[in-house]
Amino acid sequence: MKDANLFQLGYGLDTGAHEEDTTIGGFVPANDSPRDVFDEDRDDHFIRRDGVVFAGTHLIIEVVNGHGLDDEGRIQQAFRDCVDTCGATLLHIHTHKFSPQGVSGVAVLAESHISVHTWPEIGYGAFDVFMCGDAKPWLAVDVLSRAFGTADVRVKELKRGEGLVEESGVAA
Repeated sequence: MKDANLFQLGYGLDTGAHEEDTTIGGFVPANDSPRDVFDEDRDDHFIRRDGVVFAGTHLIIEVVNGHGLDDEGRIQQAFRDCVDTCGATLLHIHTHKFSPQGVSGVAVLAESHISVHTWPEIGYGAFDVFMCGDAKPWLAVDVLSRAFGTADVRVKELKRGEGLVEESGVAA
C-alpha cells in the first residue's frame, strides 16, 4: 500500500490519560521494603476489616424487571445518586445509547467505578459497583432499586484482592 494514508486509532489524540506517577501515593518499588499494610496512616485506600486487607468491595448487581433501562439520562442520574449516597468521588461519566435499545456506561470514581450494560427489552440491567476506601457500595443497591422501579435486585459480593496481602505486608 504505497503512499496510502492509514488511520491509526487513538494515536496522537489527547485522551486525558497520564503516565502513572510512582513518586506519590505510597508506591514502593519491588526492591524496597514494603510498608505495613495494617498501618492506618497508609494512603492506598485498601480496606482493613477484621484483620483482613483487601482492595475494595465489588458488587455484581442485577436489576431484574426494571423500568427506564433504555433512558441514558436516567442511568447517568442513577450513577450520580449512587456516588452521592455511597460517599464516593465522581471523576467522569460516559454512556452510550445503542439502537434499537440498550445503554452501556461507566462512572469513573476516585474509589474505582460503576458500570452498566442494559437489556431494556427484558427489563434487565447488569451493574458493577466497585469501591475502595471509605465508600459504602452496598448503599447503591437501594438506589438502583428505586431508580429503576423494581424490588428484584440481586447482588453478589467480591472482596477484590482478598488474600493477596498478609499481615506481614508480603504477597500471599
